Amino acid sequence: MTALPRFVNIENDRYAAAMARTLRTTTQDPDIRLLAALADPTRLAIVRELAASNETCACDFTATCDVGQPTVSHHLRVLREAGVVTSQRRGQWIYYRLAPDVAVRLATIARGMIPGGLIPATDLVARRRDAATQADAKPAVSGPV
Repeated sequence: MTALPRFVNIENDRYAAAMARTLRTTTQDPDIRLLAALADPTRLAIVRELAASNETCACDFTATCDVGQPTVSHHLRVLREAGVVTSQRRGQWIYYRLAPDVAVRLATIARGMIPGGLIPATDLVARRRDAATQADAKPAVSGPV
């Protein structure tokens, strides 16, 4: 009776192509990265918290989001890479705030989805004022005498 070998030599090159793991691709389009970052409920809760305050310490998000610190750190990294938040280290603490241009970026994306674009409120008020002025300036038409 022959003994079976205890170790098996698997040739990595032989199986590499069939078992290759695909790396998660990340897009370079900043609009897609922005919207993808905001699509997660935890990240959206972080953004809402930042919108309500000037800045927030990273340690305070665990209570807001009801998740652990490692998860909060992951979500903050995604938001930072998407350009949604900025951070500043103060000693051992890191404070986060919304990026100054994030509202403009979101408005630009929204404007691109509406046929004809959005009309600024000041233009809408001016149009209504002009229409009212023109209606008042027209002479009243009277019937035949």
